[in-house]
Amino acid sequence: MKYWLMKSEPDVFSIDTLKTKKISGWDGVRNYQARNYMRDDMNIGDLILFYHSSCEVPGVAGLARVRKTSHPDPSQFDAKSEYFDPKATQQTPRWFMVEVEFVEKFDHVITLATIKNEKVLANMPLVQKGSRLSINPVTEKEYKTIIALKG
Repeated sequence: MKYWLMKSEPDVFSIDTLKTKKISGWDGVRNYQARNYMRDDMNIGDLILFYHSSCEVPGVAGLARVRKTSHPDPSQFDAKSEYFDPKATQQTPRWFMVEVEFVEKFDHVITLATIKNEKVLANMPLVQKGSRLSINPVTEKEYKTIIALKG
């Protein structure tokens, strides 16, 4: 099993949205490294720290799990979508997504400030300057440390 941190802006797609929907595709990713993580490395059952970004209190808001492995993101083929890619074709898709399922919403967000205060988390891409990827691998130790912070 692997562990991941996946970021979403809560006004676009929040942990509450996933809780309501139960299952959702993680679509609209248009960064090659993040795409490669989904396409090449994520497996069914991998656990996800669901991170709210670009908001008043950024942090880990809950947990999700990979439910379905990589498949073409249909938004790349939809000319009406903000994620449309005219270079993508059904025969040679460029963008992939996984399907995730809701696991848990935390009672409180584990804030970025709290995460930065934990020495064991100092090497996480999340706390590194210039790291802006929406999907990052997380070690088991980092995952368990963050889970312990929820109380």
